[in-house]
Amino acid sequence: MAISSCGLLPVIVLMSWAAAAAAVDVLPVPFDVAYSSLFGGDNLVRSSDGRTVQLKLDRYTGSGFVSKSAYHHGFFSASIKLPDDYTAGVVVAFYLSNGDVFPAKHDELDIELLGNRRGHGWRVQTNMYGNGSTSRGREERYLLPFDPTAAPHSYAIAWTPAAVIFYIDDVPIREVVRCAAMRGDFPAKPMSVYATIWDGSAWATDGGRYKVDYAYAPFTAELSSLVVTGCAADRPSLECAAAAVDLMTSEVAVMTPAMRDAMQRFRSRYMTYSACYDRVRYNCTDTGGGLMFPECGDSDRESFHVWGESKRTSYNYAAADGGVRID
Repeated sequence: MAISSCGLLPVIVLMSWAAAAAAVDVLPVPFDVAYSSLFGGDNLVRSSDGRTVQLKLDRYTGSGFVSKSAYHHGFFSASIKLPDDYTAGVVVAFYLSNGDVFPAKHDELDIELLGNRRGHGWRVQTNMYGNGSTSRGREERYLLPFDPTAAPHSYAIAWTPAAVIFYIDDVPIREVVRCAAMRGDFPAKPMSVYATIWDGSAWATDGGRYKVDYAYAPFTAELSSLVVTGCAADRPSLECAAAAVDLMTSEVAVMTPAMRDAMQRFRSRYMTYSACYDRVRYNCTDTGGGLMFPECGDSDRESFHVWGESKRTSYNYAAADGGVRID
């Protein structure tokens, strides 16, 4: 997918700053240092050393946790091992949101891991909403090139005033660069960090065709290596402004040529859906010479169906090593 012209200037500016790259602390922290339980009672289980948390879903409840602070931008990650066997309808989410503070005008950045029926792999969906822009859609979905149930894999979000980058195992899979045409659709208000497991039977697997089967419960996701790097919303504004500059010039936020190549390879091989090209749910037509979604390029439009699904990437079956095979 091509980069829209509105994103070129910020990227060039960040690249020019990268020569003096700032050091950003990305060391994991114990659960109780940064997080607290959100819901689920006994379905949230901490390890004895406080470094690992299990989130469980059964027929009575899911579970989740939330950061103790909201943040003005930052880098946030977790290593997640997903439940195996039949997991259709199960959703494991790692995300940022301020919906509790701004219910009608909330910002949100999502990594949603979507379960599947036996013999079909988990998928991952990223979302970006700003100022309550959910009706305009910012979803993308991808296959996972590994078995996420066999071992933990890292999922991360780098959020700066200039761009958002989503990562899987240190590989950037999506970049959304802020530009004027997006107006309030770019997340700009402080957000908290969440992790949850819940029943998404209504939509998560083939549009809701396959539901959660609680005969396979409890479904357990294990999260570890929790990284929370950001300026807490209650810190002085000048301190957070300086922290934002450090973040924007750090390795996690500057898209080098090698990182961009890796991102394009991932997207060309594993992307299965993009709201950029969904002309059924969203009005993705050209208006005034540009797409409704300015972070979208137009060069790949012919590679997608009118409902946003990729013509070149489709899931066929699980490979012998537990990953996916693309034919």
